[in-house]
Amino acid sequence: MASEEYTDIKFEIRGKIGIIKFNRPKALNSFGGNIIADTIAAFRVLDNHPDTVFTVLTGEGRFFSAGADVKADGVLPPVEYKNAGEKKLVFLQRFAYATELLRSMIDHRKVLILALNGPAVGGGAAWFPGIADIVLASSTAWLQCPFSALALVPENGSAVSFAQHMGIHRANDFLMFGRQLTAAECEANGLYNRVFDSTGDEFQGKVLGFLEDQLAVNDGKSMMEMKRLQNAAIRDARLIAVVNAVDALAERFVEDAPKKRFEEKRKLLEEKSKGRASKI
Repeated sequence: MASEEYTDIKFEIRGKIGIIKFNRPKALNSFGGNIIADTIAAFRVLDNHPDTVFTVLTGEGRFFSAGADVKADGVLPPVEYKNAGEKKLVFLQRFAYATELLRSMIDHRKVLILALNGPAVGGGAAWFPGIADIVLASSTAWLQCPFSALALVPENGSAVSFAQHMGIHRANDFLMFGRQLTAAECEANGLYNRVFDSTGDEFQGKVLGFLEDQLAVNDGKSMMEMKRLQNAAIRDARLIAVVNAVDALAERFVEDAPKKRFEEKRKLLEEKSKGRASKI
């Protein structure tokens, strides 16, 4: 499947390396448009590809991903629900796309390389590092998950996957308090494998060079088997963590807890946008 068949990602295969690149740079690769559907489709293609060993997930521009598209969510019309049960079902359906994305990554048969080209916030920071097999990052790739500030919960199993990598106390500090972690801190805490002091095309080139070096000396099937054997013991627990997180997130929306905080966030973004426009 050619990259032209997708609207919000770039997709290519270079030998034994498949590359999925978020391509909404003007929106900081936030989860709007078709970015999630395109990514799920590309994962399916690479999962069954006969030649690839590595699947690289990265982003175009200076951000890896800013997470939820707050501006797009802000234009949704108000909805009246008959009762809390109906409201819960609506939100569970609304989050189903994320559940499938996480399942696609957890069950992915190729070695999943997260190449963080820049900062990641919210879902952009929470969904991917704990699930990826290897994390390569630019020195600019800080992470932040302000879930508590928005009256949300750690999304899509991140409460468990981050604890698996960082330990429970560090994961609590990061996810409960929304503290920003630098790339150096993420590497020291065991969340990143390697940090490259580069950005843009130079960073992407270093990632591909590193992976090509591994393919030159290591057997592809052996690396994939290593991933399979490790994942077999933790796969179900990770999926259960995703389901539990989606349920908890839906309950927060049933309670209308995030509504006020999201509205404050949207107003702040609008004010910043107007301020920039007035300076032009």
